[in-house]
Amino acid sequence: MTTLAMTIGGNPVNGKDSFAILNPSTGETVGHAPKATLAQLDDAVAAAEAAFQGWSKKSDEELAAACGAVTEKIGAHAEELALLLTAEQGKPLNGLGSRWELGGAQAWAGYTSGLSLPMKVLQDNNEGRVEMHRKPVGVVASITPWNFPVMIAIWHILPALRTGNTVIIKPSPMTPLSTLRLVELMNEVLPAGVVNVVTSDDKTGDNIGAAMSAHPGIRKVVFTGSCATGQKIMMSAAETMKRLKLEMGGNDAGIVLPDVDPAKIAEGLFWGGFINNGQTCAAMKRLYVHEDVYDDVCGALVDFARNIPVGDGMDEGSILGPIQNQAQFDKVQRLVEAGKTKGRVLMGGEPGEGLFYPPTIIADLNNGDPLVDEEQFGPALPIIKYSDLDAVIETANDNPAGLGGSVWSKDVEKAKEIAGRMQCGSVWINKHGAIQPNAPFGGVKSSGIGVEFGEEGLAEYTDIQVVFS
Repeated sequence: MTTLAMTIGGNPVNGKDSFAILNPSTGETVGHAPKATLAQLDDAVAAAEAAFQGWSKKSDEELAAACGAVTEKIGAHAEELALLLTAEQGKPLNGLGSRWELGGAQAWAGYTSGLSLPMKVLQDNNEGRVEMHRKPVGVVASITPWNFPVMIAIWHILPALRTGNTVIIKPSPMTPLSTLRLVELMNEVLPAGVVNVVTSDDKTGDNIGAAMSAHPGIRKVVFTGSCATGQKIMMSAAETMKRLKLEMGGNDAGIVLPDVDPAKIAEGLFWGGFINNGQTCAAMKRLYVHEDVYDDVCGALVDFARNIPVGDGMDEGSILGPIQNQAQFDKVQRLVEAGKTKGRVLMGGEPGEGLFYPPTIIADLNNGDPLVDEEQFGPALPIIKYSDLDAVIETANDNPAGLGGSVWSKDVEKAKEIAGRMQCGSVWINKHGAIQPNAPFGGVKSSGIGVEFGEEGLAEYTDIQVVFS
């Protein structure tokens, strides 16, 4: 049983009460997290504001070194954090699970530590000198989801620190333990108040998330989660004119051209749709396959999927685990049941014990069917047959989301031409969802505002100041 405190101003702080954290694989309580009060949020903001005075004045080299120390701390405690993550999130230790997530978090932290945004000289002539400086915005609020708790925390926190900001993070109430421990570890190598964490169950007591987005002491909110919550944050942040980075839902389309070798793309298609059990914003959630290869692609995908072990995340042999929580399980089940009335179930389709749901593939669906139109965020993939390329591009774009997409073809140049016509922030050729720390990532349409990663993502944590002399 793990019981952890919040960290505010470098000190452990308990809440007025606590809430239980359940293991999705077993339903057992694995720990407790504190319920923060609004007064404790104010304390965290005050601590972050005080720390900002010194942190923002550090040199670029000092900030890089501090972020490097955080990176080393993550690496030193990777196995501890992976075990905690699996206990509360359910994802397996192996495969593309918790150990993989911790490795990714360390790699992202290391890459971000090495980035920089130096002053730019825009003009230097007999008419004068014009310099553009990047300045930290101040206190940054990070609100993270339950699907990649550690990785996304790093995506939010490290660029904020690297640019001289201080942070208050609120993790999902489903998976707060790994974040509480992560911030404890960060505070072993950072000045007090630079990174703070508050937790809340979002059901009883004070609404900490809503208070963060409206708090006058917070200058920026970075959020990863649902479109509905992102919209609420945007409205709540308006009065204080906060800077926003919102990475919200996706309903990514994959388009398979008729020249593919179905057996060669089956593995990529599967992991494009089922990475983290489909609980990934940029997972492939709709697959459009040309009629000439439709049956063969369906068959090859099912053949690969049948060999993926599903089980308790703590079992070293598991590659996929359970759905993380009951509400998400119920949504997946609802969408699959609707899909079964219109389409053909190729595999899965029936819930397992507890929160386990088998990888499910349903063919012969179309736009307008709930499993196609709605983001399932779980282990269920609809397959849609098409014959006309121009029509399928229009169909793939016919969705309010615009996070990612993919094109599958032997002709890479043809695939790139199709990619340019897709309405989404990222397009992959012959793979899906392969984000990396040097490439900006963000959505269009309802999928969000701003980008993460690389220099462009780092700049999101700064304001521009132009100096004329």
